Amino acid sequence: MGRDGKQCTVICAGLLLGLLPFAARLRAQSPEGPIPPRPGAEIQKPPARKEATIKVRVALVNTPVTVRNPKGEMVHDLDRGDFRVYDNGVAQLITHLDLGGDPISMVILIENSSRIKPILPEIHKTGILFTQAVLGPTGEAAVLAFNDSIDKLLDFSADSDKIEKTISQIKLGLSGARLYDAMDAGIEMLTSRPDAGHRRVLFVVAEAVDTGSDRKLGELLRKAQLANVAVYSVGLSTTRTMLDKEPKSSVPSMTPPGTFGRPPIPGTVQTPTTEQQRDASADLLNAVLWAVTHITATVKDHPLEVAAVGTGGTSLSTFKDRSIEKAIDEIGGELHSQYTLSYTPAGSSEYGYHEIKVEVDRRDLKVRARPGYYLAAPES
Repeated sequence: MGRDGKQCTVICAGLLLGLLPFAARLRAQSPEGPIPPRPGAEIQKPPARKEATIKVRVALVNTPVTVRNPKGEMVHDLDRGDFRVYDNGVAQLITHLDLGGDPISMVILIENSSRIKPILPEIHKTGILFTQAVLGPTGEAAVLAFNDSIDKLLDFSADSDKIEKTISQIKLGLSGARLYDAMDAGIEMLTSRPDAGHRRVLFVVAEAVDTGSDRKLGELLRKAQLANVAVYSVGLSTTRTMLDKEPKSSVPSMTPPGTFGRPPIPGTVQTPTTEQQRDASADLLNAVLWAVTHITATVKDHPLEVAAVGTGGTSLSTFKDRSIEKAIDEIGGELHSQYTLSYTPAGSSEYGYHEIKVEVDRRDLKVRARPGYYLAAPES
C-alpha cells in the first residue's frame, strides 16, 4: 500500500472514532419502541396507498362462423366487408377472416369405458375420417382416451398414419367416465398450440355422461372460450336415447292453433318444428350463460350440446341413420366450409359475460357463431 493509501486509512479511522461518542448520545436519547403521540396531537397515519388497478385484456377472440342460405346450404362467397361483429354491443374491427383454410390443432377425445364396448370396433375405424375429412393436409392432432382415468395416447402429430393407428388400437378401460376432467385436459393441451391464424378444436366422441370428475362444465366453458377452443362432439348411446324420447313442451301455447306469436326466422318457413328448434336453441344458450356464470353448479342435461353451443362448435348424435362415421364426416365438412373470424376486443373491458354478435350484410342468411365468453375479475 502506498503512502497516500495509508494516510486515507488513518483519516477514515479517525473520523469513525470521532463519531462514536455522538452516536452513543443519540442512542441514549432515543426511547425504546414506538414514539407516543403528544397530548392532543393527531396521530400521524401512513400515506394512503393507491390500489393497483388490474385490467385484464383478452388478446384475441376467434369465433367459427357458419353461414347458411334458406335452403340450409353453406355460403362460401362472403368477404370481410360483409361481416359485422359486436362485443357487448360495441362494434369491433375484424383483423382476420378465413374460409376453411386455417390450420387445425385438434385434440381427439374418445371415451373407452367398458360401457361403449359394443361400438368400440366402429370407433376403431374412424381414424382415416379424422385425418382426411376433419384435419385436412395442414392439421395436427393429439389423441386422448378416458374412462376412470385419462390417458394421453398420442401427443400432437401431423402424421396421418400415427393418428389412424393410435385410434385403431384404443383398448377398453373401466366403467367410469370422467368426461369433464378429460375435456379439461384436452383444452389445457390446446392452449399450447398456435392461436393467431389457427383453429383450436376439441373433438369429443363420448356419451353425454360424466362420473367422478373434479371439474364442472362451467369451468370448462370459461377456459375454452378464453382459449378460443371450439368443442365439436359426436354423442354416443346415451344421447341417442334422449333424442329418441318424445319431446316435452314445458310452455303452453298462448296463440290459437295454426298461428304463431312471433315472426319467423328470416329465410325460413314457419312451422311447429321450426318453433320447437328455436325454443331448443334458446334453452341451450340459456344453459351456456347459466354454466359460465355459476361455475360450481352442475349442468345435468345435454352437456355436450351445451359445450358445443357455448364455443361455436357442433354436437351431433348417432341415431337412426346417422352412424359415428357419418357424424364425423358431417362435422369435417362444416369445419372446412365455415369462416374463422378474429378480433381484438376494444371498448368493452368489463368483467362478466361478454356477448358476441355476428351479423352479415345480406338478407335471408342464417349466421351461427359462438355466443360469447366470460371475463372473470382477478382474484385479490
